[in-house]
Amino acid sequence: MHRFKELEIWKRGRHFCTGIYSLTSKFPESEKFGLSNQLRRASVSIPSNIAEGSSRKSNKDFSRFLEITLGSCYEIETQLLIAFDLKFISFEELNLISKELEEIIKMISKFKSTLKI
Repeated sequence: MHRFKELEIWKRGRHFCTGIYSLTSKFPESEKFGLSNQLRRASVSIPSNIAEGSSRKSNKDFSRFLEITLGSCYEIETQLLIAFDLKFISFEELNLISKELEEIIKMISKFKSTLKI
């Protein structure tokens, strides 16, 4: 078992989630239950799945939760592009948050590769 609060990937995921909430707070009110909600739910799943996976007894189980986490990251990437297409976010915002997301993806992938399965 891993102590999730000590994992840098969990800390970064939590920070990223806060950024998504801040970003989506500027979306139109009509998106409250649409794209805004989807982005928030997917971003919450990043640190949540890391935490849940860390409690599992085997690295194989933890690895599976990290795969789910990566899926959420790619879901967010798609949703951010749609938000940009709809002009809910600027090109600068898209680039900034996409770079942060890319770093998180790399960190999760690298960490996942270190687990002895």
